[in-house]
Amino acid sequence: MTELSFYVHIPYCIKRCGYCDFNTYTPNELKDGASLETVSGDYIDAVLKEIDSAYLEAPGKVPTIFFGGGTPSLLPGKDLGRVISAIKQRWSVDDNCEITLEANPDSVDENKLQSFRDSGFNRISFGMQSAAPHVLATLDRTHNPANVERAVRSARNVGFSSISVDLIYGTPGETLEDWRASVESALALKVDHISAYALIVESGTKLAGQIKRKDISMPDDDLMADMYLLVDSLAQESGLSWYELSNWSKPGHESRHNIAYWKNANWWGLGPGAHSHLDGVRWFNVKHPNVYKSSLFEGKSPIHEREILTPSQIADEGIMLPIRMREGILRKNLSQVQQSNAEPYTRSGHIDLEKWGQGTLQLTPQGRLIADRIVRELVV
Repeated sequence: MTELSFYVHIPYCIKRCGYCDFNTYTPNELKDGASLETVSGDYIDAVLKEIDSAYLEAPGKVPTIFFGGGTPSLLPGKDLGRVISAIKQRWSVDDNCEITLEANPDSVDENKLQSFRDSGFNRISFGMQSAAPHVLATLDRTHNPANVERAVRSARNVGFSSISVDLIYGTPGETLEDWRASVESALALKVDHISAYALIVESGTKLAGQIKRKDISMPDDDLMADMYLLVDSLAQESGLSWYELSNWSKPGHESRHNIAYWKNANWWGLGPGAHSHLDGVRWFNVKHPNVYKSSLFEGKSPIHEREILTPSQIADEGIMLPIRMREGILRKNLSQVQQSNAEPYTRSGHIDLEKWGQGTLQLTPQGRLIADRIVRELVV
């Protein structure tokens, strides 16, 4: 039976972070002076209508469901649970289906986390980003670092089977010592999974404006590289193994939903701006929540643009995606030209020489730092 994962986009935040370029909106941005309840009241109803469309096009078995945003944890568990129930009513859902919720530590308490567990969530990912107050201030993050520990403890108390935290490195003003303290604080929580992403300054954000005015400056490339190698080393020492470029986990706690993306499996993205992939066809929805809702309530498709992947695109993604993962790329799947282009990186220490000899291209920690460069050598 064909597998189909679901991504559910919740496009609401109480405050926009200075670095954020995601498709998210504060209530006031959607309607002057509005409350979250006002702007989101009929949102789940719209998502349920898109689910009806998905069922007509893509029957199958559901291994993972992921609620991202935005801040999904702002909505009540019973509302998010309506989406989970609708999927379970229409598709065959694995007994061990991974159902993930992204959460801001400030937006939950133990009672609310219990409501999420009761609604069907079994995995939660907290946006920690940093343990350094001055770094959080630069990022415009609103949470108190101490709330992360409280939130993780409460999630464990109510029975979440897998708990993750997200970190960001390379914030202006962040030192290597700041970053070490953040990683060590995250590992001290005894979580099952850590994601660590390099800060990307997106054009049009508040942070980009501050950098352009030279109010603040980005760390240099050498420091960013040291930060990546440090989190990799500390995570491995704590029993969390690298399994994807920016992700480490305890055995059995890898994000199966994100692995589906990296393996180019089928997934349906529900919500405004959400992207989908089904058997070599990609599409994404209209970005604005109000347009998304009105389209569905009027019986129209919310899809904004669709493309059929070409053989060349599929071949390129067969390099770009698996090279990110610990399993790497089988040499037999590479042409002679691609193998010739890759071989110098085995001598420079960027591709694991032993694995290469065993028939697999696997990046070393140093190689992960230049993964994009190596991909460019292989996409021929």
